[in-house]
Amino acid sequence: MSEKFTGSFTQQEALPEAAIEAALNVMRHGRLHRYNVAEGELGETALLEQEFAAQVGAKYCLAVASGGYAMATALRAVGVKHGDRVLTNAFTLAPVPGSIASVGAEPVFVDVTENLTIDLEDLAAKADQAKVLMLSHMRGHLCDMDRLMQICDNAGIIVIEDCAHTMGAAWNGVPSGRQGSVGCYSCQTYKHVNSGEGGLFVTDDAEIAARAIMLSGSYMLFERHLAAPPAEAFEQVKFETPNISGRMDNLRAAILRPQLRDLETQVARWNARYQVIEAGLRDTPGLTVVERPEAETYVGSSIQLLLLDWAADALQEVIARCAARGVELKWFGPPEPVAFTSRYDSWRYAKAQSLPKSDRILAGIVDMRVPLTFSLEDCAQIARIIQAEVSAVFQAAS
Repeated sequence: MSEKFTGSFTQQEALPEAAIEAALNVMRHGRLHRYNVAEGELGETALLEQEFAAQVGAKYCLAVASGGYAMATALRAVGVKHGDRVLTNAFTLAPVPGSIASVGAEPVFVDVTENLTIDLEDLAAKADQAKVLMLSHMRGHLCDMDRLMQICDNAGIIVIEDCAHTMGAAWNGVPSGRQGSVGCYSCQTYKHVNSGEGGLFVTDDAEIAARAIMLSGSYMLFERHLAAPPAEAFEQVKFETPNISGRMDNLRAAILRPQLRDLETQVARWNARYQVIEAGLRDTPGLTVVERPEAETYVGSSIQLLLLDWAADALQEVIARCAARGVELKWFGPPEPVAFTSRYDSWRYAKAQSLPKSDRILAGIVDMRVPLTFSLEDCAQIARIIQAEVSAVFQAAS
């Protein structure tokens, strides 16, 4: 009988005891709102911002309600207006173009490469079409950030980094989110720290930080932030920046602070699992493993396989056969969005665009989560199942 995997691809690890105790402390005193603090108390959210800023080497940090809110706030804070065009990846998840649409701007999609990163040649060709790039490090893949920043700096393009999948990653030792003007991170359940929902926003620009804090709904209480610019940075922006409330609360911040302290350990655990799966899939006929560049420090919380130029029915057969053996794979090829696997042509609030190079690659991307609830033995078994089913379908079609 063929072996079958019985684990869950959606079950997360329990929160660490330190996070549970911190949450209980907040619930016991009841001061959940970030600005509701006792005399002399700094507040969990302000401390989280201070600690995360230090962790990634940023001057300023703001904790908000979600990663998507962080991206929309970044767009507003750098001056994107209704009708502006914003460059972004063709391969990303819906909240990224959604953040662009939410401010009334128009996404302009840039091709994806077989390394699953933004196509820098296409970016250079489109650099005159917008003044802002919302760069998505989709599924944790970092492009050549040195070359990307050179292209954008030469063209006067402001870079906002979507780091939902790269908290803890780096390019040439520079933490993800620290090359552009703003870095945006997600703390949603399936990201690298878990508060259910939540986001973090970092920048070194005092005016951008001040605008973001006002946008988040600070009610002129910006002096209660520990990772904010000085009061003079708010003198003008506090009168002209609307309140679009999206603050993080002290309960979620309390849950996150111990997890951020453990992030390096968690990254090593994810990568150990990723590497077992990657090794087990190498040399599988018809399957391409996405190679990671030496300059990239990655976080293997998910893995992507390329079944390039496969017929759609054969690829769907692989997914069905793996599912029958307990392995959940997601595909970015269907013409209609399924769960989180929507594509640039699914987002009909954006103008129709033709990207045949990206279409070919998207049609071959298969995606799988790598939860920390999996053991290394689980990962080896998953790889064996995928390899067996891909090989069987490939050989039958050959």
